[in-house]
Amino acid sequence: MLKEKGLLGNIGVQVVIAMIVGTIVGAMMGHSASIFAPLGSIFIHLIKMLVIPLVAVAIISGAAGLGSSHSAGKVGLTTLGFFAFTSAVAVALALVMGEVFQPGVGIDLTGVEGMFSNAYAEKGDLPSFWATLLGMIPTNVFQSLNEANILQILVFCLFFGVAVSKLEKERRDPLINGVNAVVDAMVWMINVVMKIAPLGVFGLMADAVGTFGFSALMVVFKLFVVYIAAILIYGFIFYPIMIKLFSKTSPIAFLSAMKKPQAVALSTASSMATLPVTMETCEEELGVRNSTASFVLPLGATINMSGNAIYYGLVAIFFAQMFNVDLGMSAYIAIIVTSTLGAVGQAGVPGPSFLVVAVLLSAGIPIEGLPLLFALDRIFDMVRTALNITGDAACAVIVDSYIGDNEEASKA
Repeated sequence: MLKEKGLLGNIGVQVVIAMIVGTIVGAMMGHSASIFAPLGSIFIHLIKMLVIPLVAVAIISGAAGLGSSHSAGKVGLTTLGFFAFTSAVAVALALVMGEVFQPGVGIDLTGVEGMFSNAYAEKGDLPSFWATLLGMIPTNVFQSLNEANILQILVFCLFFGVAVSKLEKERRDPLINGVNAVVDAMVWMINVVMKIAPLGVFGLMADAVGTFGFSALMVVFKLFVVYIAAILIYGFIFYPIMIKLFSKTSPIAFLSAMKKPQAVALSTASSMATLPVTMETCEEELGVRNSTASFVLPLGATINMSGNAIYYGLVAIFFAQMFNVDLGMSAYIAIIVTSTLGAVGQAGVPGPSFLVVAVLLSAGIPIEGLPLLFALDRIFDMVRTALNITGDAACAVIVDSYIGDNEEASKA
């Protein structure tokens, strides 16, 4: 995996340096800094190339490992319950901090009105419950793979993995070994791609700052500060408390082990790309069983997005305050429900999140100012991804402890 060779050999340090240098270059060169954009595009394309096959084989491996266990159903329900609960709490925290610190109050919009746009209104439709359910079931799994439909791939691979676990041992084991070998090969490929992560981050930051400039950055600076504070509270207080209450792992040991995957998450802004590092950390440093990690972590990388939920909630409050919209209780409930559903439906790959449009529309908040966020979208994305994968790992640790307790109780 990613070896640490002194301070400068640490991928996290390299990424931070690349961000700073990219910001300086973007500020100095302005729009001409877009010449570095291909560096970021190459990096993101390489990551996306590996995401789908990695998710598919990892979920098949995890489901096959758990399928023969009596705890499989409880594991699935516990995992989904954890993700839904933590996402809802994340939105609630965002709303409270937005009301306390009021990031959208007193903002001078002079000079940035030209960025306002209504072009994103049609992107805010959330499908109905039945449409969502039907949309998760693939009619052609190869088409789902081709279109990178994460949820459809997830459903098929979970089903297929459980089916593999029901085969006779002599037929099942070679198949599972083969799938695990493919997982190892994918991990090697992602580690190779990660070597160019600092170059990719430099290109992305230089292009973003050069394109939007500091005037746009300063408009959303207070929002960004409150957002970082909410992320830190959730990642360094809420999740460690959950670890302390519901597992046998030390919260200090958990936070220490998570430094490496968090650095990778910051550099890639992709839960999927960070998946092999998160799995290695959970299994080798936190003692999570392979069957649990291979099931919970790919599932979490797909549907557990507490960082996104915080983002949606804070952005809703930010624009409501900026445009002087009074929010009632129904609006707050709409924000919490839509943000939680949106967080679950957000694929774990980097890119601007238009699900925030649905959140704004659900509460009757104007969306014209949305382009103001695009200048910092990459940084927002990187930070929330680091929180997302922390939540995935916390769930894996808690679920594995729960399985262990159940097995001990059944033997007693």
